[in-house]
Amino acid sequence: ARPLLTSQKKKARMTRLSATKGLTALLLLVQSKAWVPRAITPTRLNTLKADDYPSDVDVESIDPRKMMDAEIVQTPENLKAALLQLGACTSRGESASVDEKETARNIVAQLEEMNPTKDPAESCADITGTWELVFSDTQLFRSSPFFMAGRAVCSDGEEAKRYDWFCDMHRAALAISNIKRVRQIVSANRVVSEFEVSVGAVPFASSVPLPRAVKSYLGGGLPVVIEGAIVSSAEIVSKEGGAWKLLMDTVEIKGSNIPLLRQLLDGGLKLRTRDLGSFLKSSKAAISSSGTYTNPTPKFETTYLDGQLRVSRDQDGKLFVYAKASLSETPTDYGTIPADLGFGGLLGGLADNFIPQL
Repeated sequence: ARPLLTSQKKKARMTRLSATKGLTALLLLVQSKAWVPRAITPTRLNTLKADDYPSDVDVESIDPRKMMDAEIVQTPENLKAALLQLGACTSRGESASVDEKETARNIVAQLEEMNPTKDPAESCADITGTWELVFSDTQLFRSSPFFMAGRAVCSDGEEAKRYDWFCDMHRAALAISNIKRVRQIVSANRVVSEFEVSVGAVPFASSVPLPRAVKSYLGGGLPVVIEGAIVSSAEIVSKEGGAWKLLMDTVEIKGSNIPLLRQLLDGGLKLRTRDLGSFLKSSKAAISSSGTYTNPTPKFETTYLDGQLRVSRDQDGKLFVYAKASLSETPTDYGTIPADLGFGGLLGGLADNFIPQL
């Protein structure tokens, strides 16, 4: 009986000790502000106070859902604010529902009727500069002259529908990548498209031979990111009826942070589409029904333009809404981005946060 009693006492003592440790840990957790979960209240654009908007915006009438209310007299500033709100809430239109896209189209249609610029394509003073894409009702990469040229080689109707499907599948296949900034740099006779992307170099830690404790700490993957910008340029060969005719020139990758590949890309490696067109023209396999091949010149029309906002449409009427970022006509210099897969910043962060400062 004594050994049994001793065993029971030991169990009771261990239970009290565990409870004491657990209570102590809980008290320390509560007292430590770093570990206290905080309630986060999301900020919604339509809950901002009147003072948060410019003075010429009627806050009561910028709800995108009310843009088609005939009783509300809309101004260009209200319409632009509602359009920008839609772009912010839907990741530039990428996550927009069918109804939200239709709302955006209705807003744009009203803006186009108020277009203050008589001939946007010819208005160098307003249209030149750096423009950031803020909304589109199609895939964002279709703002690139390269994909516009791809559409231009397709006939209207079934071929155009197949091209739309191809673009949707292209984005689905690259869903693991993140689209960062999308911009156009416009000069008097040239358009440069910059499409910045990033993708996890090792998105799944389970595929890497690392200790289990390290994988558990990292969670989903390693903090190593591949980055770069797809830069395509086109010449504006004509300006007719508010629209540009674009002739593709080059496509290249700039600012890649992959070692060795970066040196190769910076050494002048690029796709020269006009040379490719000349090759296709001389190739019997590429001769069209008319007996010749010519480089495509897609139409890109600007239907609304002021000093802040530009609305453009491709040959199918798909929307691309841009906000003016600056007057600069110089493409981005990606030469300062280190080709180290982000390890430099990772090691610097580890040193700053975990290595004691001397």
